[in-house]
Amino acid sequence: MGRIVITGGAGFIGSHLADRLLGEGHEVIVLDNLSTGHPRNIAHLMPHERFYFVKYDVTDYLYVEGTVDQIYHLASLPSPVDYLRKPIQTLKVGALGTHKTLGMARAKGARLLLASTSEVYGDPAVHPQPESYWGNVNPVGPRGVYDESKRFAEAMTMAYHRYHGVATRICRIFNTYGPRMRADDGRVVTNFIAQALRGEPLTVYDDGSRTRSFCYVSDLVDGMMRLMNSAEVEPVNLGNPQEMRIIEFAERIKRLTRTKADIVFLTPKDERTKDDPQTRQPDISKARRVLGWEPRVALDEGLGLTIDYFRGLLNEEGR
Repeated sequence: MGRIVITGGAGFIGSHLADRLLGEGHEVIVLDNLSTGHPRNIAHLMPHERFYFVKYDVTDYLYVEGTVDQIYHLASLPSPVDYLRKPIQTLKVGALGTHKTLGMARAKGARLLLASTSEVYGDPAVHPQPESYWGNVNPVGPRGVYDESKRFAEAMTMAYHRYHGVATRICRIFNTYGPRMRADDGRVVTNFIAQALRGEPLTVYDDGSRTRSFCYVSDLVDGMMRLMNSAEVEPVNLGNPQEMRIIEFAERIKRLTRTKADIVFLTPKDERTKDDPQTRQPDISKARRVLGWEPRVALDEGLGLTIDYFRGLLNEEGR
């Protein structure tokens, strides 16, 4: 069994990854400064004899005592609420954080997987998006701090692989959802579910014609682990190719939550949707071919589990 580090491991995806790795017998060390992650995501893991948590900012000097076999670099500020509020920190974790983490991988002789994003494709002119597409990103727009931080992180990762011989992997994550997401993270899944459970109108920006595709977190974690343990060095898309319009997604949330609330259309007064992609759908041909991977969890099933989680969370918080 391996000794595995997860940066950003107290976050939504990282905590599910820690669950899976511990379940397979590995020792797991989570590094997280809790700027977007939350202690409740890993509270159930704290008593585990093979789990260790260190509150740490990966943009600082990075050191872990002892051997390290694998590093999953998930530390990031991926939600619009976070990266619009903390643009400098977003750039720093993508650049400095990735540099420090790659340095640790090199020093330890560890394999590193970078959690990149579909946002490297920007507002795509190619649909669906294959890994060969270079993207359409506005580097000076408000979203550029996140998009370019990940594009830089990919370039840095490949440079360490080519120049220093570090064993690296890159996954481009498309919209992922599930329990342990933050109710206030500003993403469409959490916005709609929280609004529906509170009996508030579901707010759809602009006319709701933008498209997204949604992958359940357990499917994503499975894909990440398959990629980490594969021989594939170039980026691989991980996401669900089932695409739908945002207005259709809002209607689905209404049905599943049984809310009687209306759907309202808004034009945001801030920069939340500036340069927001009109379409988003992964081409997962490579993941199918190289990893034998594709999503298994149906949307209604995954949303049902997510809604149950948020119902409990909002009850705890008094809505």
